[in-house]
Amino acid sequence: MTWIFNLAVGKVFALLFWPLRTLGDWPAMIIIAFLTGLLMLFIFRFTSNQAGIRSSKNRIKAHLLELRLYKDNLAQQLRSQSKILAANGRYIGYAVVPMLVMVVPVVLILIQLGLWYESRPLRVGESALLKIKLAEGGRPLETEFRLEAPPGIEVETQALRIEDEGEVDWRLKARDEGVHVLVIQAGGERVTMPVTAGPGRLARIAAVKPGPGFFGQLFNPGDKPIPKSAGIASVEVAYPPRTMSLFGWRIHWLIAYFVLSVAIGFAFKGVFKVEI
Repeated sequence: MTWIFNLAVGKVFALLFWPLRTLGDWPAMIIIAFLTGLLMLFIFRFTSNQAGIRSSKNRIKAHLLELRLYKDNLAQQLRSQSKILAANGRYIGYAVVPMLVMVVPVVLILIQLGLWYESRPLRVGESALLKIKLAEGGRPLETEFRLEAPPGIEVETQALRIEDEGEVDWRLKARDEGVHVLVIQAGGERVTMPVTAGPGRLARIAAVKPGPGFFGQLFNPGDKPIPKSAGIASVEVAYPPRTMSLFGWRIHWLIAYFVLSVAIGFAFKGVFKVEI
């Protein structure tokens, strides 16, 4: 069920990103942040008490004015400050519900954006680790694995079995551009794992293939989950991280996304008459 949901949401984002891939990191991010900002404004507008927020903000402004007018009156100052705290508490209370509602779509958006912005493809000639985490109780030294690689991927090392970590690793090298599918034979099951190689433009990269657990599938929606009978908790390709450059500064995509979406939300709140 989780896989079907991930597949449907992933299709929506794939269609959205299809015309944006050639624009580069920043143009695509700005468009996604713009749409997110508008979505958040829509959710806030229809799930919050707009009249209550407006009233609380007006009360805070009025009591701040009192602080300036009665700066020589200690008793009035104390009363005004207590009223500001009370109004601020009501304001925060009005914002709790819409913020909780927003958590669900924001988390889903972040999970999908991670497939596009968290990692970059391997360059031709570049190496990366393939990591297999065994399910609880798995014994790497006693489990037989077979790794089949297509011509576009070179397996540079024998399997490294780490008993304490329940992990089996190989080092791979990209020989050609494209999406190359590895086949892992384990527990009588064939587990496939795509490896993406090519230029650093935007690409959907499923760095982790999850096991059958709910949360593993939810937070790693890029590929079909591993059958439980394979005895594998996850398969991961350790791609290089993708960073965004701004005037020579390296910026993580999460920072760019949050700053842009919040800025766009505040910029358009007056257009859509949303009290925040």
